[in-house]
Order: sequence, then C-alpha cells, then structure tokens
Amino acid sequence: MRLINHLKTTVLLASLMGICMTIGYFISGPTGVILGFVFGGVGNLIAYFFSDRIALATMGAQQVTRAEAPWLHDTVERLAQRADLPMPRLYVCPQPAPNAFATGRNPANAAVAVTQGLLRGFPPHEVEGVLAHEIAHIKHRDVLISTIAATLAGIISYAAYMSMYVGGGASRENSNPLGPLGAVLAFVLAPIAATLIQLAISRQREFAADSYGGELCGDPLKLAAALARLESANQRIPTDSNPSFNSLFIVEPFLGEGVATLFATHPPTARRIAALREQAEGLRGKLSPQA
Repeated sequence: MRLINHLKTTVLLASLMGICMTIGYFISGPTGVILGFVFGGVGNLIAYFFSDRIALATMGAQQVTRAEAPWLHDTVERLAQRADLPMPRLYVCPQPAPNAFATGRNPANAAVAVTQGLLRGFPPHEVEGVLAHEIAHIKHRDVLISTIAATLAGIISYAAYMSMYVGGGASRENSNPLGPLGAVLAFVLAPIAATLIQLAISRQREFAADSYGGELCGDPLKLAAALARLESANQRIPTDSNPSFNSLFIVEPFLGEGVATLFATHPPTARRIAALREQAEGLRGKLSPQA
C-alpha cells in the first residue's frame, strides 16, 4: 500500500507538470512550455511541503488542545493507539455542515480536522466512527496523496483561470498555435483534468478506510449510521470550502445530480453503508456460537 501510494504521488506530481506545460503551449507556444514547466515545478514544491497547511487554512481550521476538547482528544488518541499510530494533531473547523478530513505528509505529521457541525449535531458513538475512518486514512498513508491531489486540482484550475488573462497578448504575436481557442480550451479542460486526477485516487480508498475504520471503532454500524446522517445533512447544509478539496472529506460536499455525479470524488454513500452493514454481519457471525 505504501509503495503504491508513493507511485501515485509521483504520477500526480508529474501530471501537474504535464498539464501546466500543455496549458502554456496553448497560450504561448514553446515559450509557454517553459513557463508551464516553471509554474508546475513551483506547484509541485508547494503541493508536497505545504498542501496540509493549505487544506487546513482553506477550512479555517483551528488546532484544539486537550483542555479545550478532552473527549475529542481522548477518542482520537485511543483510536490512534489501536492503529499503532502516533497521536495526530487535532483541528476544529467553523463550518456548520458536518464533515471531517485527515491531512499531512506522513503519520508522524498527520492532522485530523472535524467541523463544528459534526461536533454539535452527532452522537458521540457516530463521531467516533467518523474519527476512526480518518485514522484509517492515516494508517493507509492516503493523507499525502489525497491532500496533494486536492492542492494540484486547485493549482491547475488557477493556471487555467490565469490563461484567460495572458493568452490574448501571446496570440497577437502569433506564438499561440490555437489562438484564443487554445486559451478557452485550457480554461475549460484543465479543471476537468484536475477532477480526473482526484477521481483516480479517491473512490476505492474510501471503501478501505470505511472497512478499517469499522474495525477500529469496534462496530461498523457506528460509521454506517454516521455516513447516513452526514449524507442527509450535507444535502441540506452547503460547506463553505474550495471545491478542489472535496475529495478530502469523509462525504463529498456540493453533490450534484445527473451528469454532475460522474465527477463525484466519492463512491455512493449508499454503497458504503451497505458494505459496512455487511461487514457488521460478518463480525456478528464470527462472534456467535456455532450450532
């Protein structure tokens, strides 16, 4: 798992370079390729070393101490010990929509963040299930690749947005092979490319984190109940965050209908709940006495 995630991280960083260089070519031809290489290189450095800070800052997360949130700290610490992990830093975000995410370069530098909506509206056993899911992401070393993917999505979208402002001058000098059409294509296609990068790493890791999280909290039904409540609440309460970071959350904010669901970064919540219920049935079968 660790080797696979390292490989995926390398592919993601290389993808950023390639996309930025392609956008640069559409805008300014060979000169744009060089500019795209520089922009992509800087973006890679930012994504690798600062993506966790960017994610936390985007959500307005504030680190909380044990004195400020004793039950939350005790629960995270207990789950981390069960997973044989160091205690992650703990953050609370001000958003009223219930949600949570984990971030960090490695388990030794990991952080878990929950929203105020989760703490205020969920019973303790369901919060425990959500926290177990996030600890599972840290255990599986998903946090680096998922946070980098989210940061790269934002960088790519920003590069495409900026292309609309710098493409005009280049095309007048006839160095842009596609002229204004190239800038428009970059603007439209780059966010799609960013979304596809997120899709490549997000969906299956959620099932794996659900399964291990169900084991950590002692009952998969805790997490199943939390997912059902999260799904319902996030359909009613929008999360104030950059959509590029949707893949980080335990459930995806801003879910659309129809075609929009093709670009969802998470598997359907109903499938996740069904898998957890099946897991719980399997555990009960192992514990029940044989006839």
